[in-house]
Parts: sequence; structure tokens; C-alpha cells
Amino acid sequence: MTVRMPRVYVALLVLSAAVPVTCGAQALPTAAADRFQALDVNHDGVISQYEYDSDAALAALDSDHDGQISPAELQGALGQWEGGPQSAERRIGLADLDRDGKLSDDELRRVMEFRFKSMDKDNDGNLDLDELHAGMGVPMMHRGKN
Repeated sequence: MTVRMPRVYVALLVLSAAVPVTCGAQALPTAAADRFQALDVNHDGVISQYEYDSDAALAALDSDHDGQISPAELQGALGQWEGGPQSAERRIGLADLDRDGKLSDDELRRVMEFRFKSMDKDNDGNLDLDELHAGMGVPMMHRGKN
């Protein structure tokens, strides 16, 4: 569970940063330092691409084990955000390439890889606390917009 849970934070960090909203009851650590500590599984002071991988995130988020993350599954993990279920639907819509309303393993991996690379400003293959903090809350571009 300790290996799976931090990767859930990664998926939720990726998806929650896509569309900023106000949260009433938040299950995620709120400060960058808290998120960093949860993601840095081996406690080496950086978050590697491996620690950021989506295998465990998909497994942990996919409560019905169908290989996809639905808006209901994401909303359950995010908690009760103001704005209701549309919040999870908007986040999924940013990465849902086949427009089926769910995130497949491939779609989740793609958005997580993109997010990791965009936050890794020094291109060393790791995220330090400053890079993670700088990437928090930065909205991702909706596909089709530049």
C-alpha cells in the first residue's frame, strides 16, 4: 500500500492541476512539501520518473478493475470538490484522446509523462521540491488549444 498510495498522489496531482478549482474536503496533501514527501518513496530527495510512474496509480484509482479511470472513480479519489462531478469529467477530458469519457492506462501514462517532463525544468530526469512546487496549480493546456 505504501508504494501504491504515493502514485495515487501523482495521478491526482496531474489531474487536479489540469483544472484549478476550490476544494471543500481534500484528501490530498495540500502543500508541495507534503506531496513531495509522499511521492519520494525512497527518500533520496528527488522524485524519479519511476516514482512518478502510473502503474500503481491506475491500479489504485481503478476501483472496478476495468483498466480505465472513470469520472466517478476519479471524483471518489479527489473527494467532494465544489462544482460536483463535472470537475472530474473536465480533468479526464484533457487527457481522454479517444473521447470515451474514461482514461485508459495509455492515456494516463501519456499525461503523466508530459506533466513530469514539463515540471523537470533542469532535464535531469528527477523532480526536486522546487520543480514540484512550481508545477503545482499550473493548468495544462486543453488539447486543440495552443
